[in-house]
Amino acid sequence: MAEVVEFRVPAASAQTLLVWGLEPEPGLEHSLFSVFSKFGPLYSVRAHRNAAVAGPGYYAIIKFYSAGDASRAQRACNGQRLFQKYPLKVCVCTKQKGFQQQVLALHSNKCQELANHYFGFNGWSSRIITLQNVSGFDGGNEELGETLQKRSVKYLCAVEVTLPNHGVRARGVALGEADIENSEDPLEFVTATRRVQKLAVGKALSSAFQKILLVVLENGKVAVEYDSTQEELTDSLTEEDLKGLVQVSELALEQFDLEEEVLSDLSFDDELPSREMPSN
Repeated sequence: MAEVVEFRVPAASAQTLLVWGLEPEPGLEHSLFSVFSKFGPLYSVRAHRNAAVAGPGYYAIIKFYSAGDASRAQRACNGQRLFQKYPLKVCVCTKQKGFQQQVLALHSNKCQELANHYFGFNGWSSRIITLQNVSGFDGGNEELGETLQKRSVKYLCAVEVTLPNHGVRARGVALGEADIENSEDPLEFVTATRRVQKLAVGKALSSAFQKILLVVLENGKVAVEYDSTQEELTDSLTEEDLKGLVQVSELALEQFDLEEEVLSDLSFDDELPSREMPSN
């Protein structure tokens, strides 16, 4: 059987493992990550103290991108001591209650981690087609005759992701926006501009990855499909049209339902950097 892996936050119960019987120790989440990441890329590892009625100890929630990887990890680790004194109970989550149902686009850094795992560091590339200052294209800063003190900075970005070994290209367009409390402070303006640029680049990269589907085969090989259902009007534009695109009245931040970007982790190099999953 083949499994489709998307560049989205894992939301299915089959992608989530619950681990019981953990004892407190320094670096518990790091130890869990070291064990379970051997079965496939992980989205997150979180350890929590048991509720009072459950007695002392900890439990962990581990999210895989692949349900197949989660299943293999469960079979191999259930009833094993792993790195602790007593056997642990590991099961695949069977209830959706308490888990986020809304499917969110994956953070740009996580997209890069997933791409590095399946394609290798040299198996994909990305470039910025355009990054434009579009501040002021949505009308003035006045409401009911009252002039607002805040100044808004907006940047529109278009990014292209290329998978040369699979002959697939995907584009993403996103808008970054922030308010400046003191518009007369040049340092605050420069800082906000840089932050908004990074935000726009990160969201555009994530948007491009949403159009790529990974088809993971039983033998471990990966095929790639382009998801045309995620296409936007801007995908039909030429690069010259994209570079001249300044009318953003139809582009709202609400369109880009993404995780919160960690701005300091983004770069402005034409080829965006690869990232390893943090060890928590």
